[in-house]
Amino acid sequence: MTFGQAIATARKSKQISQKQLASMIIKDDGTSISPQYLNDIERDRRNPPGDHLISQFAKILQVPEEYLFFIVHEIPPKYRQKSPANPTVVREAFEAFERSYRRGEGGKEK
Repeated sequence: MTFGQAIATARKSKQISQKQLASMIIKDDGTSISPQYLNDIERDRRNPPGDHLISQFAKILQVPEEYLFFIVHEIPPKYRQKSPANPTVVREAFEAFERSYRRGEGGKEK
């Protein structure tokens, strides 16, 4: 699933129009995104937006922020800010994620 598909699916399940959702997503300059921009995101004609907007989509649509960052191949900001000094800690965290992911819908345990 792409970021755009995830946003469209969540928006439709909440029965929110593109115009309504666009008015709720506020850019750094304090203005809302346009319905056309949202349409372009949902149709994958635009790259996924930055962290600030991804976090807003997650909150408004009640989708786990981690999921949205995962599908855009990013680490959520709250984890990026924590910089473990030990590379082993990072490796172990990713291994734990992989085990959990395989047990879920992400795939089968090898």
